[in-house]
Amino acid sequence: MLIFGIIVIVVIALLGFFLMNVYNKLVKFRERVRNAFAQIDVQLERRHDLIPNLVETVKGYMGHERETLEAVVNARAAATQARIEVSGDPENLEAMEHLNSSEGALGGALGRLLAVAEAYPDLKANQNMAQLTEELTTTENKIAFSRQNYNDQVNAYQTYKTTFPPVVLANSFGFKDSAYLDLDEKAHKRENINVSFDDSANPFPPQEGGLRD
Repeated sequence: MLIFGIIVIVVIALLGFFLMNVYNKLVKFRERVRNAFAQIDVQLERRHDLIPNLVETVKGYMGHERETLEAVVNARAAATQARIEVSGDPENLEAMEHLNSSEGALGGALGRLLAVAEAYPDLKANQNMAQLTEELTTTENKIAFSRQNYNDQVNAYQTYKTTFPPVVLANSFGFKDSAYLDLDEKAHKRENINVSFDDSANPFPPQEGGLRD
């Protein structure tokens, strides 16, 4: 009986150690996902911060491109709200879906704005515009790199979480799925746009320390 009791204790201890190891791995994978998302969030915030100066720079040259400018302003507002909704939690699947679509729309609007800007030689020669374009390009590259790393971490987490026995602990202890990010532009329709680019109703007042000509 003594030997049997010792065997039972050893088996229970080994099982406990094994389950603890699985749990710790789930935590590790989940934290890697959250940390990777935080890196994307930093770059998305940088993209949002550059847009006011971009709008300020181009509107003096592109006065007849109201629709293009308004699309960028509204897309930025929607993307900013989406980031607030996610609040750093990639397990909020509904908010992450909104982030995907809104950031995709913002990227598309920015792309169209920069494409239209190519038709304005004076704007292309503007030093402030050149610097902003360079910073945007760098930021977009960082977003793409961070997104790939994030999706890799999500894939590792999801793969481990759905295997056995981790799937048992994952379900029992509330390890939720994390959303992948594509940030591609999706079809969207915006109505009742009411944005003025007059100085009296500037949606982006000049910021201290911003880029200037």
